[in-house]
Amino acid sequence: MRFLYQLSIFLYGLLLRLVAPFHPKAKLWVAGRRGLLKRIEQTVEKGQEYIWFHFASLGEFEQGRAVMEQIKAKYPNEKIIVTFFSPSGYEIRKNTALADYVFYLPEDTARNAERFVELINPKFAVFTKYEYWYFYFRALKRRQIRLLMISAIFRENQLFFKQYARFYRSILKLVSYFFTQNMESVHLLKWIGISNAGLAGDTRFDRVVELPKEHKDIPEVKAFANSHPVLVAGSTWPADEALLKELLEKHKTWKMVLAPHEIHEEHILQILKLFPNALRFSQFNAYNESQIEQAQVLIIDNIGMLSSLYAFGQIAYIGGGFGVGIHNTLEAATYGIPVVFGPKYEKFQEAKDLIEIGAGFSISDAEELNQVFNAMLVEAKRIPAATAAKNYVQQRAGATQIIMKYLETEKLLG
Repeated sequence: MRFLYQLSIFLYGLLLRLVAPFHPKAKLWVAGRRGLLKRIEQTVEKGQEYIWFHFASLGEFEQGRAVMEQIKAKYPNEKIIVTFFSPSGYEIRKNTALADYVFYLPEDTARNAERFVELINPKFAVFTKYEYWYFYFRALKRRQIRLLMISAIFRENQLFFKQYARFYRSILKLVSYFFTQNMESVHLLKWIGISNAGLAGDTRFDRVVELPKEHKDIPEVKAFANSHPVLVAGSTWPADEALLKELLEKHKTWKMVLAPHEIHEEHILQILKLFPNALRFSQFNAYNESQIEQAQVLIIDNIGMLSSLYAFGQIAYIGGGFGVGIHNTLEAATYGIPVVFGPKYEKFQEAKDLIEIGAGFSISDAEELNQVFNAMLVEAKRIPAATAAKNYVQQRAGATQIIMKYLETEKLLG
C-alpha cells in the first residue's frame, strides 16, 4: 500500500507537468515547485524555530486563520511559515501578513519531506481538515515535533476506516492530537484505536463570526443594488450560472451580484453571453446611470471581495454543488441570510446543519431553485431562516480558544 501511495504521488506530479503548458493552474503548481527547496534554503532565516501551518487551499487557510491571528496577537515574537498545496491558495495568500514566509508544499517524497522539515526547523506543525501526507508526518515524528490536526472531520466511508487500509491508518497514528469538528469524528478515530482526539469545532466559525463587523463598504455594489432586492451568488461555476439565468428571468425586480469561482477572461465572457446586459465590476465607473439601473447582473471579476458582498444580499446562492462540492456557506450565513446550494453537499457538515435548522436549502434543478426562491420571498419564511443562519454561526464560535488553551497548556508557545 505504501508503494501505491508513492506511485500516486509520482503519477500526480507527472500528470501536472504534462498538462502544465495547457492548463494555467497546473502551470502555477509546477512552476511554484521548481527549485523550491533551494529557494527555501536561501530564504528562510537560519537558527530560528518556526510554527508551520499547512493548508490545501484558500478554504483551509480560513480554517487556520483565526489560530494564526491569535498567536500573532498574543505571541508577536513567534515566527510562522505557511505552505499551500494548491495555487488557488498560494497565489491569493502568498503575501499574508500572518506569516513570515509562504511557500508551496514540495511533493510528498521521503527526500523532500526530510529536507523541508530540516530547513524550516518547526517547533510544531498545524495541518487542517483533510491534509494527510505520509512522509511529512513521518519526518515530524522522527524529530519528535508535535503535529496537530485542526478542524479535522471524518466519515465512515473514508479510506482510513477500510479493513485493507492499514497503511493509511498508520498516517493518522503519526498525528499528535486531533481537534475535530464533530463527535462522530472522535468516535471513528477511537474505533480504529486512536484516542488522542477531542471535539473543538470548526475554526472557520471564529473567523466568519467577525465578518459582518469588518465587511468593506463597496460603493459600486451599493449603487448597482439601489433599492432592489439582491441575490448574491458566490463561487459559481457554469452549471450554477445556467440555473441562475433561468431564475432571474422569472424575477425581473431582483438584481444579482455574481462572483464566479473562476475569473479568467474566457469564463467572464461565457457569463456575459448568458447575461448580455450584465455589468463588469472592473468597468463599473464607465457605465452611466441608465445602464446601472437597467442591468440585472453585476459580475465581480476580481478575487477577495466575496466575504463582504453578502452584506448586500437578502438571499445567497453558493456554487460548486453541481461539481466536486459546494464552496463556503458560512461566509453567507454569518450575515443572517438564507443559503441555497446544489446537491453535492454531503461532505460539508455546516451545509447539513443549515438544512436541518431551516437556514439552508439544497436544490437539484431550476424548478427546485425557483420553488425555494419563491418560498424565501415570503418574509414569514425568510426571516426565521435568516435568523437561524446567523445564530448557527454565532453559537459555534470558540474552537480557536480551545486550540490556544492546548498550545499554552502544553507550553508550545512563548
